[in-house]
Amino acid sequence: MSSEKVLVVEDEPKIASLLSDYLRSAGYQTESIGDGAEVIAAFDRFQPDLLLLDLMLPNRDGLEICRELRTRSSVPIIMVTARVDEIDRLLGLGVGADDYVCKPFAPREVVARVQAALRRVGWQHEPGQSAPVTVDECAMKASINGQPLDLTPVEFRLLRVFTGRPGRVFSRGQLMDHAYEDHRVVSDRTIDSHVKNLRQKLQAVSPGATLIQSVYGAGYRFDPTALTETPAE
Repeated sequence: MSSEKVLVVEDEPKIASLLSDYLRSAGYQTESIGDGAEVIAAFDRFQPDLLLLDLMLPNRDGLEICRELRTRSSVPIIMVTARVDEIDRLLGLGVGADDYVCKPFAPREVVARVQAALRRVGWQHEPGQSAPVTVDECAMKASINGQPLDLTPVEFRLLRVFTGRPGRVFSRGQLMDHAYEDHRVVSDRTIDSHVKNLRQKLQAVSPGATLIQSVYGAGYRFDPTALTETPAE
Protein backbone atom coordinates (compact mmCIF):
# COMPACT_ATOMS: atom_id res chain seq x y z
CA MET A 1 0.00 0.00 0.00
CA SER A 2 1.13 3.55 -0.73
CA SER A 3 2.41 5.59 2.17
CA GLU A 4 0.48 8.60 0.87
CA LYS A 5 -2.51 9.58 2.94
CA VAL A 6 -5.67 11.43 1.93
CA LEU A 7 -7.99 13.09 4.43
CA VAL A 8 -11.55 13.13 3.07
CA VAL A 9 -13.53 15.98 4.63
CA GLU A 10 -17.15 15.40 3.63
CA ASP A 11 -20.33 15.51 5.74
CA GLU A 12 -22.40 13.29 3.45
CA PRO A 13 -21.56 9.72 4.65
CA LYS A 14 -22.35 8.02 1.33
CA ILE A 15 -20.09 10.36 -0.63
CA ALA A 16 -17.31 10.13 1.96
CA SER A 17 -17.52 6.33 1.91
CA LEU A 18 -17.53 6.20 -1.90
CA LEU A 19 -14.50 8.46 -2.22
CA SER A 20 -12.62 6.56 0.48
CA ASP A 21 -13.32 3.23 -1.24
CA TYR A 22 -12.03 4.48 -4.59
CA LEU A 23 -8.95 6.07 -3.05
CA ARG A 24 -8.10 2.92 -1.10
CA SER A 25 -8.51 0.89 -4.29
CA ALA A 26 -5.97 3.24 -5.89
CA GLY A 27 -3.54 2.48 -3.06
CA TYR A 28 -3.99 5.45 -0.74
CA GLN A 29 -4.52 5.40 3.00
CA THR A 30 -7.65 7.37 3.91
CA GLU A 31 -9.51 8.82 6.83
CA SER A 32 -12.80 10.68 6.61
CA ILE A 33 -14.36 13.32 8.81
CA GLY A 34 -17.65 15.19 8.50
CA ASP A 35 -17.51 17.92 11.14
CA GLY A 36 -15.76 21.13 10.16
CA ALA A 37 -14.84 21.89 13.76
CA GLU A 38 -12.78 18.70 13.97
CA VAL A 39 -10.76 19.02 10.75
CA ILE A 40 -7.69 20.80 12.14
CA ALA A 41 -7.29 18.26 14.94
CA ALA A 42 -7.72 15.40 12.45
CA PHE A 43 -5.15 17.03 10.14
CA ASP A 44 -2.59 17.27 12.95
CA ARG A 45 -3.19 13.68 14.03
CA PHE A 46 -3.43 11.98 10.61
CA GLN A 47 -0.76 14.11 8.87
CA PRO A 48 -2.26 13.66 5.37
CA ASP A 49 -0.43 14.24 2.11
CA LEU A 50 -3.57 15.72 0.56
CA LEU A 51 -7.02 16.98 1.61
CA LEU A 52 -10.32 16.57 -0.21
CA LEU A 53 -12.20 19.42 1.44
CA ASP A 54 -15.93 20.01 1.01
CA LEU A 55 -16.91 23.67 1.00
CA MET A 56 -20.14 23.33 3.00
CA LEU A 57 -19.57 21.63 6.34
CA PRO A 58 -21.37 21.75 9.70
CA ASN A 59 -19.88 24.00 12.42
CA ARG A 60 -17.07 25.41 10.22
CA ASP A 61 -16.97 25.88 6.47
CA GLY A 62 -14.25 24.69 4.13
CA LEU A 63 -13.26 28.22 3.16
CA GLU A 64 -12.20 29.08 6.70
CA ILE A 65 -10.48 25.72 7.16
CA CYS A 66 -8.51 26.13 3.93
CA ARG A 67 -7.34 29.59 4.94
CA GLU A 68 -6.12 28.37 8.33
CA LEU A 69 -4.31 25.37 6.88
CA ARG A 70 -2.55 27.59 4.35
CA THR A 71 -0.97 29.57 7.20
CA ARG A 72 0.77 26.40 8.41
CA SER A 73 0.99 23.87 5.58
CA SER A 74 1.50 23.60 1.81
CA VAL A 75 -0.22 20.19 1.60
CA PRO A 76 -2.34 20.05 -1.59
CA ILE A 77 -6.00 20.88 -1.00
CA ILE A 78 -8.73 19.97 -3.48
CA MET A 79 -11.93 21.87 -2.72
CA VAL A 80 -15.28 20.19 -3.40
CA THR A 81 -18.41 22.25 -3.99
CA ALA A 82 -21.98 21.57 -5.08
CA ARG A 83 -22.21 24.81 -7.07
CA VAL A 84 -20.29 25.73 -10.20
CA ASP A 85 -20.52 29.45 -9.46
CA GLU A 86 -18.78 28.89 -6.11
CA ILE A 87 -15.58 28.04 -7.97
CA ASP A 88 -15.44 31.58 -9.37
CA ARG A 89 -15.91 32.97 -5.85
CA LEU A 90 -13.20 30.75 -4.42
CA LEU A 91 -10.76 31.76 -7.15
CA GLY A 92 -11.54 35.41 -6.56
CA LEU A 93 -10.91 35.07 -2.83
CA GLY A 94 -7.62 33.29 -3.43
CA VAL A 95 -7.98 30.87 -0.53
CA GLY A 96 -5.00 28.80 -1.66
CA ALA A 97 -6.67 25.61 -2.86
CA ASP A 98 -4.76 23.64 -5.48
CA ASP A 99 -7.76 22.35 -7.41
CA TYR A 100 -11.56 22.42 -7.45
CA VAL A 101 -14.14 19.70 -8.09
CA CYS A 102 -17.84 20.31 -8.55
CA LYS A 103 -20.58 17.89 -7.49
CA PRO A 104 -21.86 15.66 -8.92
CA PHE A 105 -18.55 14.12 -9.91
CA ALA A 106 -17.24 10.77 -11.08
CA PRO A 107 -15.16 9.18 -8.30
CA ARG A 108 -12.54 8.11 -10.85
CA GLU A 109 -12.10 11.75 -11.87
CA VAL A 110 -11.49 12.73 -8.25
CA VAL A 111 -8.91 9.96 -7.89
CA ALA A 112 -7.20 11.21 -11.06
CA ARG A 113 -7.13 14.75 -9.64
CA VAL A 114 -5.60 13.41 -6.42
CA GLN A 115 -2.95 11.48 -8.33
CA ALA A 116 -2.07 14.52 -10.46
CA ALA A 117 -1.79 16.80 -7.42
CA LEU A 118 0.49 14.37 -5.61
CA ARG A 119 2.65 13.90 -8.73
CA ARG A 120 3.13 17.66 -8.89
CA VAL A 121 4.25 17.71 -5.26
CA GLY A 122 6.65 14.87 -6.04
CA TRP A 123 8.04 16.84 -8.99
CA GLN A 124 8.59 19.84 -6.73
CA HIS A 125 10.44 17.88 -4.04
CA GLU A 126 12.10 15.00 -5.91
CA PRO A 127 15.30 14.24 -3.93
CA GLY A 128 18.59 14.16 -5.76
CA GLN A 129 17.26 15.70 -8.96
CA SER A 130 17.35 19.24 -10.29
CA ALA A 131 14.01 20.74 -11.25
CA PRO A 132 13.37 20.63 -15.03
CA VAL A 133 12.04 24.21 -14.88
CA THR A 134 14.25 26.75 -13.14
CA VAL A 135 13.42 30.36 -12.35
CA ASP A 136 16.19 32.70 -11.17
CA GLU A 137 14.43 35.72 -9.68
CA CYS A 138 17.60 37.74 -9.09
CA ALA A 139 18.86 37.38 -12.65
CA MET A 140 15.36 37.42 -14.17
CA LYS A 141 16.23 34.26 -16.11
CA ALA A 142 14.40 30.97 -16.62
CA SER A 143 15.15 27.69 -18.36
CA ILE A 144 13.70 24.24 -19.09
CA ASN A 145 16.13 21.33 -18.78
CA GLY A 146 18.98 23.81 -19.14
CA GLN A 147 17.59 25.50 -22.25
CA PRO A 148 17.17 29.24 -21.65
CA LEU A 149 13.85 30.97 -22.23
CA ASP A 150 13.68 34.40 -23.83
CA LEU A 151 10.87 35.98 -21.79
CA THR A 152 9.48 39.48 -21.41
CA PRO A 153 9.26 40.83 -17.83
CA VAL A 154 5.52 40.08 -17.73
CA GLU A 155 6.03 36.54 -19.03
CA PHE A 156 8.79 35.96 -16.48
CA ARG A 157 6.57 37.08 -13.60
CA LEU A 158 3.75 34.83 -14.83
CA LEU A 159 6.10 31.84 -15.01
CA ARG A 160 7.37 32.65 -11.52
CA VAL A 161 3.81 32.55 -10.20
CA PHE A 162 2.99 29.30 -11.98
CA THR A 163 6.12 27.45 -10.90
CA GLY A 164 5.73 28.66 -7.33
CA ARG A 165 2.48 26.70 -6.99
CA PRO A 166 2.37 23.97 -9.64
CA GLY A 167 -1.10 22.57 -10.12
CA ARG A 168 -2.93 25.47 -8.53
CA VAL A 169 -5.59 27.12 -10.67
CA PHE A 170 -5.01 30.86 -11.03
CA SER A 171 -7.78 33.15 -12.20
CA ARG A 172 -7.02 35.88 -14.74
CA GLY A 173 -7.46 38.48 -12.00
CA GLN A 174 -4.86 36.79 -9.81
CA LEU A 175 -2.43 36.57 -12.70
CA MET A 176 -3.03 40.24 -13.47
CA ASP A 177 -2.09 41.16 -9.89
CA HIS A 178 1.25 39.36 -10.25
CA ALA A 179 2.05 40.30 -13.83
CA TYR A 180 2.10 44.07 -13.45
CA GLU A 181 4.23 45.66 -10.75
CA ASP A 182 2.44 48.99 -11.17
CA HIS A 183 -0.91 47.24 -10.48
CA ARG A 184 -2.43 48.51 -13.72
CA VAL A 185 -5.79 47.08 -14.74
CA VAL A 186 -5.88 45.26 -18.06
CA SER A 187 -8.49 43.14 -19.79
CA ASP A 188 -8.80 39.37 -19.56
CA ARG A 189 -7.88 39.26 -23.24
CA THR A 190 -4.53 40.89 -22.47
CA ILE A 191 -3.75 38.26 -19.83
CA ASP A 192 -4.81 35.52 -22.24
CA SER A 193 -2.41 36.96 -24.82
CA HIS A 194 0.52 36.96 -22.38
CA VAL A 195 -0.24 33.39 -21.31
CA LYS A 196 -0.51 32.31 -24.95
CA ASN A 197 2.90 33.80 -25.75
CA LEU A 198 4.45 32.23 -22.66
CA ARG A 199 2.93 28.86 -23.55
CA GLN A 200 4.39 29.05 -27.07
CA LYS A 201 7.86 29.81 -25.72
CA LEU A 202 7.67 26.89 -23.30
CA GLN A 203 6.53 24.55 -26.07
CA ALA A 204 9.36 25.72 -28.32
CA VAL A 205 11.92 24.17 -25.93
CA SER A 206 9.69 21.30 -24.75
CA PRO A 207 7.76 20.10 -27.82
CA GLY A 208 4.68 18.07 -27.04
CA ALA A 209 4.47 19.16 -23.39
CA THR A 210 1.51 21.39 -22.49
CA LEU A 211 2.89 22.94 -19.33
CA ILE A 212 0.25 25.68 -19.02
CA GLN A 213 -3.25 24.27 -19.16
CA SER A 214 -6.51 26.18 -19.56
CA VAL A 215 -9.19 25.42 -16.97
CA TYR A 216 -12.55 26.20 -18.51
CA GLY A 217 -14.33 29.07 -16.79
CA ALA A 218 -11.64 29.38 -14.13
CA GLY A 219 -8.19 30.33 -15.46
CA TYR A 220 -4.89 28.52 -15.90
CA ARG A 221 -2.74 25.96 -14.12
CA PHE A 222 0.90 24.94 -14.53
CA ASP A 223 1.53 21.18 -14.74
CA PRO A 224 5.25 20.30 -14.73
CA THR A 225 4.45 16.58 -14.94
CA ALA A 226 3.66 17.17 -18.61
CA LEU A 227 7.43 17.17 -19.17
CA THR A 228 7.75 13.60 -17.93
CA GLU A 229 4.63 12.48 -19.78
CA THR A 230 5.76 13.69 -23.21
CA PRO A 231 5.94 10.71 -25.58
CA ALA A 232 9.43 9.73 -26.64
CA GLU A 233 10.22 10.33 -30.31
